[in-house]
Amino acid sequence: MICRMPEKPTKPAPPTKDRFPEYDVLSKRLTPSWNETTREVIAQRLAIGGKPKFFTAEEFRMVGAIAARIVPQPPGRPPIPVAALVDEKLHRGQGDGYRQAGMPRDEAAWRQGLRALQVEAAAAFGKPFRELSETEQDALLARMQKGKLKARSWGRMRPEVFFRMRMARDLVLAYYAHPSAWSQIGWGGPASPRGYVRMDYDERDPWEAAEVKDGDVETARRKNRHVGSL
Repeated sequence: MICRMPEKPTKPAPPTKDRFPEYDVLSKRLTPSWNETTREVIAQRLAIGGKPKFFTAEEFRMVGAIAARIVPQPPGRPPIPVAALVDEKLHRGQGDGYRQAGMPRDEAAWRQGLRALQVEAAAAFGKPFRELSETEQDALLARMQKGKLKARSWGRMRPEVFFRMRMARDLVLAYYAHPSAWSQIGWGGPASPRGYVRMDYDERDPWEAAEVKDGDVETARRKNRHVGSL
């Protein structure tokens, strides 16, 4: 009689909160999913970073701290340079084409808003915004959102309008304009020239991201590894 040692059980993969594990939208860069114009735009966007062009060094660090509270980034994905993307937008003078009554132009609104927020941080906690704890930063931003900040530095600009129409808007739009965010949410970017074939509910083309369903992480991982090869 031959006795066999029991096989060592395979250790299950750790659970993941990533809805699209191992999906990287940039793997589609050279596939028919994107045309040359899309590739050029994305290359320009990925090159944004480094030293600020519009903000001062201190303002730039402050915007980074605010972005970390409004659009916190998940681990396991390439970081998105949110502050640099906003800085580039302001440097180029790219606006929405409209602004709320009482709001200065985007560039002036950002400078005034950051200056006023620093004044509020010093008045409430005796420290610059960047040196506050995350809890203190969240509390100050929540008061701004609710229009409860009253420092004279705000001038005629209402803090809740600055929060909603400028600061939070610019930060969120910058975040989701970056390919790393597209990978997080399973978006494939502009679908030109390939487009989509399977158009019915809950159907997926092989070159689209696969989402984890019923906890089956490995199947989603396997499918996402091949998205860029199709």
